[in-house]
Amino acid sequence: MLYQPITSFRRAMDAAPVQRRSSRALPAFAVDKWDALRELAVARKHFGLSDRDLTVLQALLSFHPGTKLEDPARMVVFPSNATLCERLNGMPCSTMRRHLARLVDTGLITRRDSPNGKRYRRREGPAFGFDLTPLACRFGAIQSAANALREEQHRIRTLREQIILIRRDLLGLLQVAPDDSLNALAENAAKALRRKLTLEQLESLRAMLNSVVEKLAESAFSADDLGSSGSQNEHHQYSEDKYIPDSDSCHEQADEKPGLEFHEVIASCNQIQELASEPIRDWLSLVRVAEEVRPMMGICASAWQQAVDSMGKIASAVALAAMLQRFDQIRAPGAYLRDLSAKALRREFFPAAMVRSLQGSQL
Repeated sequence: MLYQPITSFRRAMDAAPVQRRSSRALPAFAVDKWDALRELAVARKHFGLSDRDLTVLQALLSFHPGTKLEDPARMVVFPSNATLCERLNGMPCSTMRRHLARLVDTGLITRRDSPNGKRYRRREGPAFGFDLTPLACRFGAIQSAANALREEQHRIRTLREQIILIRRDLLGLLQVAPDDSLNALAENAAKALRRKLTLEQLESLRAMLNSVVEKLAESAFSADDLGSSGSQNEHHQYSEDKYIPDSDSCHEQADEKPGLEFHEVIASCNQIQELASEPIRDWLSLVRVAEEVRPMMGICASAWQQAVDSMGKIASAVALAAMLQRFDQIRAPGAYLRDLSAKALRREFFPAAMVRSLQGSQL
């Protein structure tokens, strides 16, 4: 006669240590259960979860009263298997139990088993079912993983955009200097972008295309190759005899002037003002507008950065404004800007001479 009570007592004693180990202190701030689910959906692969696992977790969360995971006395939900399957639109019980086990294995929920294995809450005393406390406690880690994944996805999108623009530069260069092997490279790059490439694969592809474009621009772009002839080509050819900049180096800082008056640039390069989203009133606003207009001209970020590194921001903005003024004469703007950057490093190009060439053509 004593067997049943003693067995139940032993079950309760066996369950008690598990319950004590699973209890954790909740975070100091209240965690919104739906925010936790949304962040976990973003980072689910990091935690080894499937979308069906999250569907079961969503159903469990729907049994939790309110939206905040903050009350220790209400962190255990206790739906029966039948009720849970019904809320899961008739999911088979065996399937539901498998996903529940996965959630437990990943440490996002904890089982709080009763002595008889059923789930319920007593009027006074503990509840038995699934404890959501670990989900609230791990919210910070979940959010960090989700943010890291978002950052990676942003970098992937940015790299894909850069590769598209660099490939466009390559195609422009190939119109000037055809090369079958490089045509094949451009085609293969387009095919690669149709696949889901990793961050490392995209970085490798960008570096390869960038190197090819820089080398091709250096070898293929001479004054006669830039799409104009005669007097129209004079703005491509500069030397220190034609213009001596105010600074001892063409690497001026952002607050230095490129040997020109501001009004000279705006008067000679009025096209950039027409594309600007804000009035161009000074050198800094010219730089901002140039950075805004640069993608519209098909100039990729790496080509712009190369110009900034070799000439400085203001001189790069002046060069871009001058390019825009004769945009119809330039076949590959990105490659053209790279060529100007390389010449600037060799002190063979100065933006002031480019602008003054425009002034001469307007007389």
